[in-house]
Amino acid sequence: MALVSYAMLAAKSRGRRYAEPPHPYRNIYARDRDRVIHSRAFRRLEAKTQVFTTRYSDHFRNRLTHTLEVAQIARTVAGALGLNTDLAEALALVHDIGHPPFGHAGERKLDELMRPHGGRFDHNLHALRIVEQFEQRYLDFPGLNLTFEVREGIAKHSRDYNPAEFPELSEYRLDERPPLEGQLIDFVDEIAYNTADLDDGYEAKLLDIGRIRSTVPMFDESYGEVERSHPQGLEKLKFNEAVKTMLDRLVTDLIENTRAEAVGSGMNCVEDVRRLTRRLAGFSPQVATENAALKKFLLDRLYDQPAIVSDRERSVEALGQLFEFYLDHPDAMPKSYAELAQREPRHRVACDYIAGMTDHFLLRQHQDLLGASSASAVR
Repeated sequence: MALVSYAMLAAKSRGRRYAEPPHPYRNIYARDRDRVIHSRAFRRLEAKTQVFTTRYSDHFRNRLTHTLEVAQIARTVAGALGLNTDLAEALALVHDIGHPPFGHAGERKLDELMRPHGGRFDHNLHALRIVEQFEQRYLDFPGLNLTFEVREGIAKHSRDYNPAEFPELSEYRLDERPPLEGQLIDFVDEIAYNTADLDDGYEAKLLDIGRIRSTVPMFDESYGEVERSHPQGLEKLKFNEAVKTMLDRLVTDLIENTRAEAVGSGMNCVEDVRRLTRRLAGFSPQVATENAALKKFLLDRLYDQPAIVSDRERSVEALGQLFEFYLDHPDAMPKSYAELAQREPRHRVACDYIAGMTDHFLLRQHQDLLGASSASAVR
């Protein structure tokens, strides 16, 4: 399928920080995708929480399986829109690589811990540091040497940063919108985690179909259609079909609405996309409202379930205690970090070290260094 005129073409890339010869059969974005997949930070996502810790089941999503689901949807949406699927896939695979242990709760805790020291923690900005500094795999350059567009997408896929507040991001053209491939990522991420969290919550027996149907109109409509066509079907299979139908509705609307917005804007090239004052990717107003109802339901009925909250609170407490311990005992960190803490702000080094940990490794470190039982947080 030919790409639309406003797709981000590999041949038009602003390139890499360090020049490299082209690969004989992979374009630059396919190469970036593969570098992300082969990184240590990507592999560690397998042992980082999405919503449920492994004490519930090994069948539930973790941060890595979630990322793979986002990549699948991103490639589908980008392909349907005639955009660059390799760029969209690379951005989807790297979008959560900066997440610390324990999901968004861990991110909020690290940010809270950094604020008194004049710092902050943002998983997108941390992801940039991972791909630029922490991943050391090549003789000729530090980091993964990803293309400008992938690094830009890491920073800008989910929000616009104020140039005055984030001068360190000035190279990423903060006064411009990212290409459409980057704009899609936040929406496909939402589609993936909203439908998956609903599925995992039902599987964990923390959500029941009656409650979902009475609160989430989009699910009620989908389930009603399945009930009429398969009245004798097993409840679990009818639930699966309803979630699949709902996912398809969200993806289809994202494709159709984004296409309509793009055509209506009169764009002819990616620079036209960049110069617009607003982003074009997104749901139609009706589906945005339906999606918001699903998100609110999950927030009210799943994420604040006592069992999940208890796990989360114990985990982030361990994270906080370990951070303070490293501030007082930098030599307890690996030698490279301990040496770095002699040259750079100790709070930043401790934060970077903790952010790279998996859930279980952090809890083991907490147990070994502080002598406090954190095993209960994963039982």
